[in-house]
Amino acid sequence: MLLRHLRYLLAVADHGGFTRAAEALHVSQPTLSQQIRQLEEALGVSLFDRTSRVVKPTDAGEAYIESARRVLLELEAGKRALHDVKDLTRGNLRLAMTPTFMAYLVGPLVRDYTARFPNIKLQIFELSMDDIEAGLMDDSLDIAIAFDQVRNTDIESILAFTETLGVMVGQDHPLFEREEALSCEEIAQMNFALLATDFVTRTRIDEYFAQERITPKVGIEVNSVSTLLEVIRHTTMATVLPESIASEERALRKIPLQGEPPKRGAALLRRKNNYHSAASVAFLELVLATRTI
Repeated sequence: MLLRHLRYLLAVADHGGFTRAAEALHVSQPTLSQQIRQLEEALGVSLFDRTSRVVKPTDAGEAYIESARRVLLELEAGKRALHDVKDLTRGNLRLAMTPTFMAYLVGPLVRDYTARFPNIKLQIFELSMDDIEAGLMDDSLDIAIAFDQVRNTDIESILAFTETLGVMVGQDHPLFEREEALSCEEIAQMNFALLATDFVTRTRIDEYFAQERITPKVGIEVNSVSTLLEVIRHTTMATVLPESIASEERALRKIPLQGEPPKRGAALLRRKNNYHSAASVAFLELVLATRTI
């Protein structure tokens, strides 16, 4: 059995058939079929049910495919370990952030990281929480900054800092110059543009409104942080986002709230029991050393 057999096996499983898998692998379909047959003969089991139009793994195939994925991930991690340079004179870092963190956090961190380690090649991805967890598990990401509410038990969550969410408005809003804290009654009378309900940040905002018994007037929902900021800058609507986003440069002003404002935890995420490159460890240490970004 060769590594080639495992890669061919996963290609067939991922593409749902031999034709598309062969195209992706740049081999002929007969060659691919022969290689899978050799693997099945070596194992003494059928790995795929070929009786239907879509090729599906058998029960034995499902179990073996899961193991094959782990094997290839470990081999890739081993390869990276061999090429890792501990003095950080070269290397790669695959970093992801959820959209609300990307809106204000990526600039300062990249500035400080590249100043210290100019020869590290950075790949930066803006992803949802689900995609971040998937990327860490399939080894397409090294580390991420996201929420501390991780569902996958194979992902390590290291609390980096806690940030406050706040009401913010643009300069055309009638409350732009306000310095007094907003009461719950006043918040209930404001018109809001908020992130869409599939954002984790929106979930925390809704929890705050429910806790304070506020029924907000939500006139606009947006699935992009940058778009939301444009809406707030050019309308008289308010929003709720991390307070760090509000700045004179963005022409946004945060208005204080009466009582305890909503908070969320920011965490560094990485896969447990996996090889962590020197570049990713250096990034983790940088973030933990600057907990108040």
